[in-house]
Amino acid sequence: MTVPTHHLSSRRGFLGSLGLGAALFSTRGLMAEELEKSPGLIITPRMTEGPYYPDKMPLDTDNDLLIINDSINPAVGEITYLTGRVLTATGQPLRNAVVEIWQCDSKQSYIHTKGRNSAGDDGNFQGYGRYLTDSTGRYFFRTIKPVAYTLNGMWRAPHIHFAISKGGQRIYTTQMMVKGFADNAKDGVLSGVRDAKARESVLVDFKPVEGSKIGELTATFDIIMGLTAEEVEHGKLVGGIGKSESSRGFGGPPGRRPGDQGGPGFGSGGPPQLPPGGKPPEGAPQPPPASPTPPDAAR
Repeated sequence: MTVPTHHLSSRRGFLGSLGLGAALFSTRGLMAEELEKSPGLIITPRMTEGPYYPDKMPLDTDNDLLIINDSINPAVGEITYLTGRVLTATGQPLRNAVVEIWQCDSKQSYIHTKGRNSAGDDGNFQGYGRYLTDSTGRYFFRTIKPVAYTLNGMWRAPHIHFAISKGGQRIYTTQMMVKGFADNAKDGVLSGVRDAKARESVLVDFKPVEGSKIGELTATFDIIMGLTAEEVEHGKLVGGIGKSESSRGFGGPPGRRPGDQGGPGFGSGGPPQLPPGGKPPEGAPQPPPASPTPPDAAR
């Protein structure tokens, strides 16, 4: 759906006060007190960065992916207010951490130069954003509900990529999936998470915003890292974003970084393998025909 611009809140107002976000998320997810009552924390599984982390950053990298800079043309898709908290393995909030997200647009294209669908891309979708967590470990984005895609012969269920950096180092990489999507079980990356509870932890409900006349949604994804505060806080006063895992280059199966534990679905590398049966689920987008010209350069 194309979102009328008069329904979009002021970009500067959104980025400044985030008052709407406070109202939308007054019902909290896995907050600290709830974690304390939990018999055991479910660690969010590490999942592959994949091959489509931006090879060239977009013109805008803030937390509103619907509008690029001060453009009046919004991206196409179901507007989603995405929030959550970044927590350590003991439930402590991780403040002043950089949360990055990236995802394909409504036309199934990433902003990575090799992640473009032959049908084109939504030039109004930022495709990538960053947010510095607050004192409670919370992050906040405005984006679109992810869609399934077939790129370079590989099919994926709808998902959003997450990377967390602290002190200038990448410390965690994972993905968020859409709960209830019919073909999640056929997604090669999600299937690589062997533990059922861990797999369930990355499946997120997209709920309607009460009273919204344009079908806006909310989604809450709390990331509980398998790291302690001591492992995260190394004492160095440096900022910024840690190095991407994609330095190994484009292509190849999902990899595993030295020291990672667990089954498939870890580390960096290229597109995931096809789901069981060697082809996308019935009715899924098919691989686009080969383009006679190279993809457009990343904006």
